[in-house]
Amino acid sequence: MKLISWNVNGLRACVRKGFLDYFKEQDADIFCIQETKLQSGQIELELEGYHQYWNYALKKGYSGTAVFTKEEPIAVKYGIGESETEDEGRILTLEFPEFYLVNVYAPNAQRDLARLPFRLDWEIKMRNYLSQLKSSKSVIFCGDLNVAHQNIDIRNYKTNVGNSGFTVEERGEFSALLDKGFIDTYRHLHPDVEGAYTWWSYMRDVRARNIGWRIDYFLISNCLLPNLKTADIHAEIMGSDHCPIMLEMELSKQ
Repeated sequence: MKLISWNVNGLRACVRKGFLDYFKEQDADIFCIQETKLQSGQIELELEGYHQYWNYALKKGYSGTAVFTKEEPIAVKYGIGESETEDEGRILTLEFPEFYLVNVYAPNAQRDLARLPFRLDWEIKMRNYLSQLKSSKSVIFCGDLNVAHQNIDIRNYKTNVGNSGFTVEERGEFSALLDKGFIDTYRHLHPDVEGAYTWWSYMRDVRARNIGWRIDYFLISNCLLPNLKTADIHAEIMGSDHCPIMLEMELSKQ
């Protein structure tokens, strides 16, 4: 089973930059996107063979998530029961026979860290939610988590300590989730690979010089480790300030 996750930073713009070509080329079983930045009716995607599920933010041109899947899920849940996160369209959960898929766009703490308390509260609720799911079925958790976990996950870590996405608190919350029995698939398979980033600033030449952050992830519950095949970063794919990431698992297709 092949899964893709991509923060498209505005799906309509990304479509104009080749999104559909990449989508068709990958032929993924499940394709997750974050930061769609649109409302219902603002785009019509002809994705033959896929079921489409969208979680729109109430605020226009903001946030939003979607999942495109070949297999129809048993159930779909929007948000986790918290009105604020549901209003921002940040969480989509699809239940399949063998696992839960949770696609998220984590809130940014903001440059001045004004939203850090909200972010940390979100982390606790998300961790509790994932732990609850994990108690009944395997979990695949993906998306833009808006945090570089380790020093190796950011180009200039020394000068970024304490900045949004690299605070001690945010990194600690990520560690706490791993301690609950989750595995960072890319780092598990590539523990020492440097320069593996998924987001770059739009500032001039930053991406060309690979001054980036790894903030997009596929995490799996530890019981799925024997099913893990590959995890990759498609850094060559343009269309957004993020690039897509890929996960392959040995899971049956219904």
